[in-house]
Amino acid sequence: MPPTFAIDLGSKLAGTTVVVQGDPETQTPLSFHASAKKQDADAMIASLLSAHPAATVYLDAPLSLPGVYRQLDGFDDFHLRRGDRELTAMSPMFLGGLTARAMRLSATHSHCVWHEVYPAAQAKRLELPKDQYKKSTDALPEMTQQLASLIGAPFDRQVVATWHHFDALLAWLTAERHATGEAQSYGHPDEGVILV
Repeated sequence: MPPTFAIDLGSKLAGTTVVVQGDPETQTPLSFHASAKKQDADAMIASLLSAHPAATVYLDAPLSLPGVYRQLDGFDDFHLRRGDRELTAMSPMFLGGLTARAMRLSATHSHCVWHEVYPAAQAKRLELPKDQYKKSTDALPEMTQQLASLIGAPFDRQVVATWHHFDALLAWLTAERHATGEAQSYGHPDEGVILV
């Protein structure tokens, strides 16, 4: 069975991209891949995907632009897609370079199945404390333990050293929810769907 990847896509060279790899159906232990500072995160992802040509990818970054740019009927918003509006997410246009990188990765690795996810919406769905989520690393161990109780696949909690690791795990939770038919979809299929 090809693996599944859940990716928190950070800045290209900042060392803030984290990939979780596993299989949501067999619940094998998760493995983590984190980019290093000054390492090309996109090249790291490309290397993982090239080794697994039929992988499924859950990516925390926009995989499409608003429908108006593709002349889709009924789409006239130049800033937000319907899914962005429904989730009060940032505009793919505002995220610019991140959006372009995500779209390039999915186009370059079209042999993979791609899904856009939004970890912040997953955190909201789980009612994680806003005053702790992504605020201080002091809260990370307790919140990771809480998340571990919701994720079917085992993983080493000590590896979750940053909020980027945590967001990659939230993306993984979406992958598990999608595999069992529990994930919620936002947006329009013609324009771009975001899974939570």
